[in-house]
Amino acid sequence: MLKDDLPYQRLDELKRRIAVYEDEAAYKEIFMMLFSSLTRFAASIVQSKETAEEIVSDVFIHLWNKRNKLEEIQDLRLYLFIAVKNNAVRKAKQLSRSSSVLLDEFNIEMDSYELNPEDRILSQEAVKEIESAINQLPSRARLIFKLAKEDKMKYKDIASLLHISVKTVDHQLAIALKKIATAIGTTLRKKS
Repeated sequence: MLKDDLPYQRLDELKRRIAVYEDEAAYKEIFMMLFSSLTRFAASIVQSKETAEEIVSDVFIHLWNKRNKLEEIQDLRLYLFIAVKNNAVRKAKQLSRSSSVLLDEFNIEMDSYELNPEDRILSQEAVKEIESAINQLPSRARLIFKLAKEDKMKYKDIASLLHISVKTVDHQLAIALKKIATAIGTTLRKKS
């Protein structure tokens, strides 16, 4: 069992407890586990934290109302991201009266880059360069980077969520990582 599989196994266990036992504590745990990520994702589409919170709350209410069918869902996390995306796009269309919302129009906000002990070796300047490089990525690359690195989604799940190929996910992450590596390299050369 891989370390990254633990959250997926935990979600499966919680999903089963909700479906079989109508376990409110399991429902609350899933809510607490995914609410922030789903809200950030929805906010990148609708451009409003409050509207995003409403969308995510509505998705969770729908999840509870359909709890007896939860075991039919293969990947609950992906299901929730897709539901939030669909509801957020629908809401964005209502708000803008536009006929379409494009992936490249999303304004993705990244959480501050969290440092583990190894990363603390980097100077504050390097961390700022990394964050700046992430924020300067094209919106599609930034969204894919966020989903892969911050939300720890699998490439195939990102591809499914965004209706793109796994190869596109891989390519966009390569672009993001190259730009971040360049930013780190520039900072290190300045210090030499």
